[in-house]
Amino acid sequence: MSTISVASLQRITANKLSQLLLAEQAAATDPTVAVIDVRDDDYIGGHIKGSINVPSHTLDAMMPSLVRRLQDKKTVVFHCALSQQRGPSAALQYLRERDRLVKPEAGATESDESDPNQLVYLLDRGFVGWQETYGEDERLTEGYNKELWKDGY
Repeated sequence: MSTISVASLQRITANKLSQLLLAEQAAATDPTVAVIDVRDDDYIGGHIKGSINVPSHTLDAMMPSLVRRLQDKKTVVFHCALSQQRGPSAALQYLRERDRLVKPEAGATESDESDPNQLVYLLDRGFVGWQETYGEDERLTEGYNKELWKDGY
């Protein structure tokens, strides 16, 4: 049984995530940070540049392939609108699936495994918090519609 819980999820602030993303843009190398946006119909109005939208209602079917897709990433950040329900649930599901898939099998070599040091975070305050500071920053946010956010979420 897994010891991973909502209480043990690491959080990352919008400021820290923006620093990571801008540093990667400046380095112009293959990204080591993946941002997974699990918003559903509320995805409209903007998203973190380069993020992957995996609507929460598709997670069960998509999780095994998502784990494989992200296995070489150093940092994976999940979020939804507020990072209170869908985001934490997705991060937990990802960690559990990653741990399940990474268990060594007979004949597996170290290179067959995901990086055990991969950091998995939950974006503090979700996209609502992100857009308050970085919504209009085109280096960090795409498709932003200020009108949709002017009265809050």
